[in-house]
Amino acid sequence: MVNKKKTVKKVKRNTLKSNKDLTIHFMPYSEIAREDMVGKIKKIMGLILTQKIIILQGRLTSEEEIRLIENSMVLIDNIKNFQGIEIAAISAENEHRNLFERIRRNIAKILVGEQDAITIIGPASVVKEMTKDPKKIELLLKGK
Repeated sequence: MVNKKKTVKKVKRNTLKSNKDLTIHFMPYSEIAREDMVGKIKKIMGLILTQKIIILQGRLTSEEEIRLIENSMVLIDNIKNFQGIEIAAISAENEHRNLFERIRRNIAKILVGEQDAITIIGPASVVKEMTKDPKKIELLLKGK
């Protein structure tokens, strides 16, 4: 008599691993500068899904921020324990610069992006609150 093994296919739903340690990932803008919008979002979401807080040198375009938020909203229903993202950015003041400095800054921004900005992106499961004003970002994290 031949003994046949039953194969049971287990369906595993994507879940986030619960990590009690906090990891902050500093990302220089050069790490994503040559990526297209999809590549930037994939790289950032990959880090967010591992429960890391990203400090990005520079700033995403408004379109990239919108797509990042849209993608995270889609993942809320598909990945257990994923609650979305929090994002805030600040950039250098433009008020106290003369006309030549503002023109030079705008040309540089067009060529290489806004690198004199800081963007903080974190998973909502770790970030309790993120407040921003023109000169600072305050980040309040959830206690475990």
